[in-house]
Amino acid sequence: MLLLKKAILYMAISALAFTFLNAFVKSLGTFSVYQIVFFRSAGSLVFTIPFLLKNKISLLGNKRGLLVLRSVFGLTSMTLFFLSLKYIPMGTAVSLRYIAPIFAAFFALLFLKENVKLLQWLFFAIAFAGVLVLKGLDTELKIQGILFALVSAVFAGLVYITIRKIGDKDHPVVVVNYFMVISTVIGGLLSINNWTMPVGKQWFILLSLGIFGYFAQLYMTKAMQVGETNQVAPLKYLEVIFTIVIGLFWFQEVYTLWSLAGILLIILGLTLNISIKKPK
Repeated sequence: MLLLKKAILYMAISALAFTFLNAFVKSLGTFSVYQIVFFRSAGSLVFTIPFLLKNKISLLGNKRGLLVLRSVFGLTSMTLFFLSLKYIPMGTAVSLRYIAPIFAAFFALLFLKENVKLLQWLFFAIAFAGVLVLKGLDTELKIQGILFALVSAVFAGLVYITIRKIGDKDHPVVVVNYFMVISTVIGGLLSINNWTMPVGKQWFILLSLGIFGYFAQLYMTKAMQVGETNQVAPLKYLEVIFTIVIGLFWFQEVYTLWSLAGILLIILGLTLNISIKKPK
């Protein structure tokens, strides 16, 4: 019971950190998405590189081709998700990004020849029905934002598969560090022509992106380490709830009944999918 309480606390901290990351990205609407990616990634390197050096872990890793591929997939997913926040409410964008396990299951079946239970496909169908509700019945949503979030989820699914291929051949921080280095370089290069010089509190917001991103990942990992997956994983959807609340009060975002119904279906389908994967 004590471990479960710790896991819940860690996952709640992670969800809050992700929520503030989303909110700060949303508030930086005047900056190019590439500049936001640059600051988000560079900020995390402050934590990952010292960790690897202190523990004498090679920064180059072992599965270098896969590490680069994972980083490119992750960079594409992150960039598209940040773009989606410019068009649709944060809670909707986060919910759409969370359908990544559907694409991951499909890619696992296709490339890794892994089995997917029939019941899982049913639950995935429930989640995807939520997407259709958002896409077809909520006329307030901009199609660009929905497409950016959906394609972001596709690339997130590819990230999961690539990480699975890397397995335990590389330390998790090496994997993250590769992602952050490549994202910093590419984000920095692509933002040169559209660079906006931050002023005042914008510096604080931009520099905090990497901090929130790092601790969000750290505490999600801690939660998974101390609690059972089927009990802890559904708690990551707290991010959706936190994000909707902050969106309502901070950005005066509007959620129609169809939006809320679609979000609920997505969370329900994915939570049920996690529940049947309980280890025996």
